[in-house]
Amino acid sequence: MTTITTIENVSQYEGEEIVIRGWLYHRTDKGRLQFLQVRDGTGLIQAVVFKKAVPPEVFALSKNLTQESSVIVTGTARADSRAPGGYELAVSGLEVVQQAAEYPIQPKEHGVDFLMQHRHLWLRSSRQHAILRVRATIIKTIRNWLDDHGFVNVDTPILTPAACEGTTTLFETDYFGEPAFLTQSGQLYNEATAMAFGKVYCFGPTFRAEKSKTRRHLTEFWMVEPEMAYATLEDVMDVEEEFVSAVVQTILREHPSELALLERDTTFLERIVPPFPRISYDEAVDILHREGFADFPWGEDFGAPHETTISEQFDRPVFVYHYPAQCKAFYMEAVPGHPKLSRSVDLLAPEGYGEIVGGGQRTASAELLERRIVEHGLLREAYEWYIDLRRYGSVPHAGFGLGVERTVAWICGLPHVRETIPFPRMLEKMYP
Repeated sequence: MTTITTIENVSQYEGEEIVIRGWLYHRTDKGRLQFLQVRDGTGLIQAVVFKKAVPPEVFALSKNLTQESSVIVTGTARADSRAPGGYELAVSGLEVVQQAAEYPIQPKEHGVDFLMQHRHLWLRSSRQHAILRVRATIIKTIRNWLDDHGFVNVDTPILTPAACEGTTTLFETDYFGEPAFLTQSGQLYNEATAMAFGKVYCFGPTFRAEKSKTRRHLTEFWMVEPEMAYATLEDVMDVEEEFVSAVVQTILREHPSELALLERDTTFLERIVPPFPRISYDEAVDILHREGFADFPWGEDFGAPHETTISEQFDRPVFVYHYPAQCKAFYMEAVPGHPKLSRSVDLLAPEGYGEIVGGGQRTASAELLERRIVEHGLLREAYEWYIDLRRYGSVPHAGFGLGVERTVAWICGLPHVRETIPFPRMLEKMYP
């Protein structure tokens, strides 16, 4: 029987007759020759239909194929350096599973709004295919690295009774007559599981209701959040630089063709190896004052232009640590002797991509946590269990969160995060 295989495995069958099941990506009519570019999800191959080599009905089918028609192609695999992937198929048989209607996305320029309205079809394009392939490997590498370094995957709830980052960016829903919220982060629950397992991580969707239209924001995005007991801010930075470097180097090694298709200049990516530079918030403010932001006030969090300016001073990601407590979450540990500073850190990616990782050391003191809950105007009853973690065997602990979509945008060199997830959710977009 003829072997059914995938395009990515065609090289194993050179000179043999095989079957490829997929869709017509593009067709070129050369009279007696029909060049069919067929995709199957694993790659793209050129299938050549020669009029004299096939029955008349097969040639007629190939000549009338429409873009994205689903097809089953039989042919002999042969090496050809000019063909996509280095191989092509000399067609001997063709079955049309479904002749597609006129395809909305033609091989021409389309506006982003149009493409986003047809996102369910846009995913089939070579660019989107490359981006989401890279995303899949990033996620796989994240899990593998954490699993291999002693972290236990412990899932945290999506429905929560209270805020983690801030009460103004919550999506509220009804929970059997009680208010509940879509999670902003699994971190608070991670702190509980870290006290049970030592080193943990959660990985799932998170939600932010801030009304932002910037190129870095989605309302629903994926985040991985490792948390470690008996760990400090310095431990977090050590882990982050090893972790992020492993992700980048894996993509460079496994996806050169996808990065080339995306026209990604990998110069900066090749430099992503430890150690990363580390500067304090105060040093970062000094950079801003020197580089054109003379009026930037101490105590403010950095915006996109500030992060870009800071990161431009370095040839790899840079840690900025010890942010003012007023611009970070309520659970951050204070810097000893400097109560206005928090033991927090952001990792800023180069090339203007800004913060991709945020984290720090969590307060181990029940008294400080209770005071911060009051200062932030939070409902104490919702955090009683969280305060309990400081009553029963409290230890120094720390962690961080990495946003998958921002990381994909940075590694792929994309101008906007909307292409980094199959179906993006943004301020004015929830279709398809």
